[in-house]
Amino acid sequence: MSIEVPTTLCATVTGEAVAKPFRAAIIATTSTSSPRPKLVGLLANSNAPSRAYAEWTAKACQAVGINYELREVGAIKKGQDHAVAEQGEVEEAILEANADDEVHGIMVYYPIFGPRQDGYLQQAVSPLKDVEGLNFTWLFSLYHNTRFIDPRKIALAAQVVSPPAASTSGSGPAEPELVKAILPCTPLAIVKTLEHCQVYNPVLPYGSRAFGKTITVINRSEVVGRPLAALLANDGARVFSVDLDGIQEFTRRRTSAPAAEGEKPRPSFQPRHFVQSTPLKLEDCLAISDVVVSGVPSAAYKISTDALKEGVIAVNFSESKNFETNIKEKASIYCPGIGKATIVLLQRNLLRLREYQDILKGIASSSE
Repeated sequence: MSIEVPTTLCATVTGEAVAKPFRAAIIATTSTSSPRPKLVGLLANSNAPSRAYAEWTAKACQAVGINYELREVGAIKKGQDHAVAEQGEVEEAILEANADDEVHGIMVYYPIFGPRQDGYLQQAVSPLKDVEGLNFTWLFSLYHNTRFIDPRKIALAAQVVSPPAASTSGSGPAEPELVKAILPCTPLAIVKTLEHCQVYNPVLPYGSRAFGKTITVINRSEVVGRPLAALLANDGARVFSVDLDGIQEFTRRRTSAPAAEGEKPRPSFQPRHFVQSTPLKLEDCLAISDVVVSGVPSAAYKISTDALKEGVIAVNFSESKNFETNIKEKASIYCPGIGKATIVLLQRNLLRLREYQDILKGIASSSE
């Protein structure tokens, strides 16, 4: 009797598999919320992918008990083909949503104008309502490895309230507990995908669970690739960040700089990742990487399966498939997309931001 041996041992992990436990937790929260959390999406161009993403967001929010409102901006309201709102109109819509107490979160469907103008609009979204985690307040926390933040600092950054003065008598309001920093939803979805794939070692201390792993990230955009490389390096991984302008290596910074004999160690004021150039070529990085994450927005771009390490974990987050069709012959785990994980973590960011808004309301009322 002949025994059939499987030609591949590769497992496929979908965004849905990663999203499922987070979605259940969100439903458990929204089912007891009154009023339900509200997310506003701002659509400022007639780009078909943006429209499709907005429609998908609406369905995903309805499925978990989140109120979603799509606000079309400028010429988009009139249904004009190839329409794009004016920058002033988009900024006005953002500021209006910032000031609306019934709105708990805001997302803007980029791209609209280009990197410079879109970057400005990202900073116009209040950090208290920024479900995408792109405001400078959240990016600064990410790049400086600040995982918890005083909610009053968020309020100051949002320019919505003045925090009460610290009590000197001991009878004033108690200091609020620190809250978790909001992380950009797509890089976070990739991290959670790697946790699901057991790349992160739960035996190691929190903040070091990617120690010993070498990861290549092919994409260094300011929205996904660069923050992802920083997150992974801050968790202990050695990360090769690949883009058109070359390859950079992200590693964890020492807690203190080495000192000469007889001198005290000099403390580091940036307890975060360290970035440096590397002489390695892409094929060198791929050959030693335990994980390869790719997000190149081109159907023509393909990563050679032959260049990959045996048993690699391959994660694709581009709409195009960046890995060759035979990827499962080399990979131990293949993740073809993370879209559903991204949207559910955006929703989790929304619930956290609503909680932070409630905390700040409590601080304001206790100081009156």
